[in-house]
Amino acid sequence: MKFRSDPSTIRGSIAPVVTPFTADGAVDLDSLRGLIRFQLESGSHGISLGGSTGEPSAQSVAERMVAMHTAVDEIADRAPFLPGTGSHKLDETLELTAEAQELGADAVLIITPYYARPTQEALYQWYATIAREFPDLPIIAYNVPSRTAVDIAPATVARLFSDFENFVGIKETTKDFEHFSRVLHACGRSLLVWSGIELLCLPLLALGGTGFVSAVANLAPTAVARMYELWEAGDLEGARDLHYRLHPLVDLLFVETNPAPAKWVLHQQGRIASPHVRPPLITPTDAGLSRIRALLAEGGDLTAPIGVGR
Repeated sequence: MKFRSDPSTIRGSIAPVVTPFTADGAVDLDSLRGLIRFQLESGSHGISLGGSTGEPSAQSVAERMVAMHTAVDEIADRAPFLPGTGSHKLDETLELTAEAQELGADAVLIITPYYARPTQEALYQWYATIAREFPDLPIIAYNVPSRTAVDIAPATVARLFSDFENFVGIKETTKDFEHFSRVLHACGRSLLVWSGIELLCLPLLALGGTGFVSAVANLAPTAVARMYELWEAGDLEGARDLHYRLHPLVDLLFVETNPAPAKWVLHQQGRIASPHVRPPLITPTDAGLSRIRALLAEGGDLTAPIGVGR
C-alpha cells in the first residue's frame, strides 16, 4: 500500500504471475507464494496477479480474492502490487476492486469488458463508474483487444485521464505500436503506460513509457528487470542485447495459448507443482512441447534466478 499515494513510483518490470493449480485443478497457494518469492528475489520491480496470464476468467471471484490475499501477505509491501480486478461483469469488477483496495493494493488493472464489444462511450462510462467508486485507488486500464474484441481509443483514454485524478495509466497490449504513441500524445507523458507486448517493452521506453507487464518475466524475471534498469542507466546497447536474447523465450510463450507453455516450463523447473491450466485451455501438445524444448534450449540461459549483471 505504500506505493498507492504516488503511482508514478510504480515503474519497471511488473511481473504478471501465473496462477498455479494443482493436478486436480485447485488453486495452489503454496506454489503461488513460491513464485512471488522467486520474482522478488530475482529483481522484479512489482507483482501483478489476475491478468490474462493468470487465467482469471477460469476462476471464481472467491478464488481470485484468496489469491490476492496470499499475494499481499507474501509481498508484504516489499514491492508494488497491481492485481487485475476486472471482469466482463460490473458487479464482479466492483467486488474484486473493493477487496483489492481493502487489502492494500497499490493500484488495480481493469481489463476492458470482454465479449460484449462496448462502444467508446460505454467504455468511458465503465471506467468512470469504477473511478468514482474508488476515488483513492489508482486505476489502470488494461487494453488487450486480441482477447477482448474491443480496443479503447486514445481519445477515450485521454478523456478519462482528464476527468479522474485516480485514472493514472494504461497497460497497452496491442501490437499496433502507433497506438502507444497516440495514447501518450493525446494524454501527455504524465500518463503511466506499460507494455503488455513482450517485443514492444523496450521500444516503449523510448516513447516515455513507464515499464512493462510482460509474461516472459515468469521465466526470466532478472533479465526482464535488468533490461529496464540498463535503459534507465543509459546503457542502451546492454538493454538491446537483452531484448534480442529474450526472443526465444518470447516465442516459447506463444507456441500454444499463454500461459500453458510457461506453466509447463515452470513445472519442469520445480517452481510449481503442476502445469495444469483450466479449460478451455489445455497443457501443451506433443508438437508444441517439441517446439518449446527447442526454444528453451536456445534461450534458457536467461531463466536463471539471479544473474545477468545483478
